[in-house]
Amino acid sequence: MSIVPVEAVSGRVRTAGGTPAEADAPAPLAPRARLLPSLAAVYRAQLSRARVARIPLLFVATFQSVGIMILMRGVVDGGAEARAVVAGSSVLVVAFVALNLLAQYFGQLRASGGLDHYATLPVPPAAVVLGAAGAYASFTVPGTAVTAVVGSVLFQLPLTHLWVLVAVIPLAGAALAGLGAALGLLAPRQELATLLGQLGMSAALLLGVLPADRLPGPITYARDLLPSTYGVEALARTFDAHPDWPVVALDLAVCAGVGVFSLAVATWAYRRAAVR
Repeated sequence: MSIVPVEAVSGRVRTAGGTPAEADAPAPLAPRARLLPSLAAVYRAQLSRARVARIPLLFVATFQSVGIMILMRGVVDGGAEARAVVAGSSVLVVAFVALNLLAQYFGQLRASGGLDHYATLPVPPAAVVLGAAGAYASFTVPGTAVTAVVGSVLFQLPLTHLWVLVAVIPLAGAALAGLGAALGLLAPRQELATLLGQLGMSAALLLGVLPADRLPGPITYARDLLPSTYGVEALARTFDAHPDWPVVALDLAVCAGVGVFSLAVATWAYRRAAVR
């Protein structure tokens, strides 16, 4: 007759020191992924993935904005209208990539089930949204700079304060990328996400490039609601001989606040879409 040890029945074993321990104790879980390392990893992955596919579209966005400025050159001679055209066309590059393309990307990701892959990764939802938004916004830097320089030369505007693009591009990019991601994640169908992205870019074109004083009264309220408006205003003010820097800083602060809000909405939309 074999005798089964009591420790085997009770599920306990004795260590070398004689202290009982649970044989089936669960292994400790890995520490939760932190936001910044996760954000950096997602950003690098998105940047590497989109590099080949998005660079041709960036040339299209830049060519489109430069073409609009050449077209408006026959109508606008200078002054406030010229500043509005150059600033609006420069930020339009950001809208084309960060709003339009990102809305299409997240709409396609949701329709194809790609969100399931991200949902299994041990990264916070905010890291996924911010990483993708940052990668897409990064592609707008060369096109926006080229458009601003070409427009300044075309309309004979000063190049002295174009360094403000260092603040305008990331702030306007964050606001528009958050809006684009939210549209792509909240749209029930991929085709609708594409349509919303195109409509958003068209709004940035019409309300950003055209001078504000040429727009009808009710349309100006829609212009104030567009996230890119404040980036356009900040850039346009720097073309003055003596820019009003407190007002420029206020426009950038509003753009930053809108960017934080739109990215928060996009993060909520990601959580909502990932659990469905």
